[in-house]
Formats: sequence, structure tokens, C-alpha cells
Amino acid sequence: MDLTALTPAELSDRLTALRDEHHRLAGRGLRLDLTRGKPAAEQLALAQPLLGLPGLGDHTAQDGTDCRNYGGLHGLPELRATFAGPLQVPAEQLVAFGNSSLELMYECVVDAVLFGVAGASAPWPREGRTAMLCPVPGYDRHFALCEKLGIDMVPVPMTETGPDMDEVERLVADERVKGIWCVPKYSNPTAVTFSAETVRRLAAMETAAPDFRIFWDNAYAVHHVAGTDEPLADVLGLSAEHGHPDRVFVFGSTSKITTAGSGVAFFGSSPANVAWLLGHLAKRTIGPDKVNQLRHARFLPDTPAVHAHMARHAAVLQPKFELVDAVLEKRLGDTGVASWTRPRGGYFVSLDVLDGCAARVVELAGSAGIALTPAGATFPYGKDPRDRNIRLAPSYPGPDELRDAVEGLALCVELASVERLLAAVDEPA
Repeated sequence: MDLTALTPAELSDRLTALRDEHHRLAGRGLRLDLTRGKPAAEQLALAQPLLGLPGLGDHTAQDGTDCRNYGGLHGLPELRATFAGPLQVPAEQLVAFGNSSLELMYECVVDAVLFGVAGASAPWPREGRTAMLCPVPGYDRHFALCEKLGIDMVPVPMTETGPDMDEVERLVADERVKGIWCVPKYSNPTAVTFSAETVRRLAAMETAAPDFRIFWDNAYAVHHVAGTDEPLADVLGLSAEHGHPDRVFVFGSTSKITTAGSGVAFFGSSPANVAWLLGHLAKRTIGPDKVNQLRHARFLPDTPAVHAHMARHAAVLQPKFELVDAVLEKRLGDTGVASWTRPRGGYFVSLDVLDGCAARVVELAGSAGIALTPAGATFPYGKDPRDRNIRLAPSYPGPDELRDAVEGLALCVELASVERLLAAVDEPA
């Protein structure tokens, strides 16, 4: 039923029916959560052998390092070799550090703000008000980091091939723009993989400031759920080829590969940028948790082992994404009030509703016991100018809970939409 084609009388009748249905839903006492992209228990169980590694008496890395002792700031060579291919960074230019890539992103931004980046004459703020480009919809933690440090955020629309590069190239001509956030593969939340042309243009930009950095958060480099990998161009290599070897900071982690809270994070870049980061890290730590790195190296001894392990993750995740799509299609497919992504990888579904309805959908869902990511979370400062985008995270709930949550969500979308359409009828011309 195309809700946008209904007469006011038909909308009014539909509103009454939907409110009755929502009242019954709220009476069920549901406690469902689609807010964050956490691995499900059965995904975490895939890495259960990790907890017994490296094992009694096994504490020596490939290069002879005693992993129980201090040092080794660069990280274990064998683990860096395993992830060099997926992250598209030469192993010698890859740093394996703590358990969180977000921590490394924070470190890099803070170091840029306090000291400046490699080769720069001054810290970022001393040259005037600092800004970063933020493709939207995007990742709320990137935005929160900028807001915490007082960095202005400039939204850039996401397209089907990545950020709007005409807009990016126009904006970077302003020297106060010092960086751009990118989740280049299976983007959060739209699941877009940047096209080869988008990556080339990012690498080749001539008008960007010398201390401009691409924060390449390749969080989902190996997280395919539809059976085939989507290729991603090598931004680090292309940047060097175009004369900007220091432009890119690459980030990744095993957080959604092994254990979410105790994985290994990675930073990759040019030799100059690696030396820059290690120089700062050396002032606050004597070395990372090499025992944890060794257990990961034993569990994932090479890149094929990573891909085989991720195929097991995909077997858990793919049915959940298919379930979300099937329920939304059944309930909202012909209503004319919603559209959503059908991801081939990553962790999220991006749902767009009628303009002005996202906050109301989240409110209605919350009153029925269904927790959704706050409306606006996928935009800087939590403000979606069209109030239409909602990020869905289907990974954590079991199938029955997920079905209930998405069914309830679809009801709330329809209810909020009918309310909006009726309000528009009453608005003065």
C-alpha cells in the first residue's frame, strides 16, 4: 500500500489501525536492542580457541622476541605480515598495537592537535580553526572524537561510490581543512565500498593542505557477508604514486574478527608517519601486549586463515541481513515511505524514512521496548538536517529477537509516516 497516495480519510483510518497495533506491541513488554554492531555470542565462540593460546611455554615470537617482556613497540612481525594484505599496507609500514583502532585514531588526532603531523611546521590549531570532512551518513564515534577536541566538522554527502568527490575537492582548498574520515569498505552505516575512481581522486588531490590527512578506517576490510569480496583500491600506494606519500593513515583491528574487547589494532602509513606515531607512543608506553599478539598470530597464522575464519562469521551474519531485508520488504516495500541498504559486508543497514520522521520512529520504537540508535547519530553533532536516517545493527540479537525488533521497527516507521502525511495535509499552503 503506497501511503503517499492515500486520501486524508484513508490516512486517518490507517492511523487508527496503526496506533492500535502499536499499543498491542507496547503491551508485549519487549526488551530488544538494535543500537550497536556487536558480534553475537556465536561469533565470539568462533575464536574460543584463542583463549587457550599461546599455551604453556609458548612465548617466543618469530624473531626471537620474548613476548613476556618489555619492548616491541612496532608489534610482532608475523602478525603484521598476516594483516598486511587485507589492510593493503607493507608489513614493515604496519604497526600492531593495543586492542582498539579507535584508540589509535584518537592518538593520531591528539598528536596532530598538540604537536602537528610529520613534516608540519606547527600543530593543527595554531594555524587557525581546524576542520575535518565527515562523509554522511557516517560513524558517530569519528564525530564524537572531533567534537571532544573542538575540531569543526564539515558534512560531505555519501554517494554510491563514496564521498561526493566534487565537494571534497572544493572543500580541501580551504587550508583549515586538515583531514577526512573514511570507512572505505562496507561503510558505516551505508555499506558503500569506495570506487577505484574515488580512491584515486582522494590520493591525487593537489589543493589539500600539506598536513592534510586521510583517516582511512578500514574496519571491515575482511567482513564480507554476501559470499564475494568487493575490491578496494590501494589508497596508500596511489597517494605515494601521486606525490603524497604521507597523506594516508590506515587503521584496522581484529575487534570483529576474534574477541571484540581484547583484539589487536593496526596503524599503517608511510615510513615517516610510522616513525612519527611510534615516537609519540614511546612516551606513554614501553610496548603493547605482545602475549595477546602472539596468541592472535598462532590463531591466525596467515592471511588465508583470516579469510577462512571470516567465512564462518559470514555464515552467522548473512541470514540476519537477509531477515532484515525480508521483513522490511514485506512491511514497507510498497509504502513509498522508506528505503534501506542491502549490505554485501560490514555490520549495518542504513534506513531512510520520510523527512522529519526519524526521531519520531526512534521514540515510537523506544516506547515499545525496541532500542534504536538515536536519530541523527550518523551526522556530526547528532543533527541530521533531514531527520530521516536510522542506523540498524542486526548482528547481536538472535533470529527470533531480530525478527520481532524489525517487525516492530517497520510498524513504527509506518505509524510515524502516516502521522507526518496527515500533518502535511493540515499545514497551510
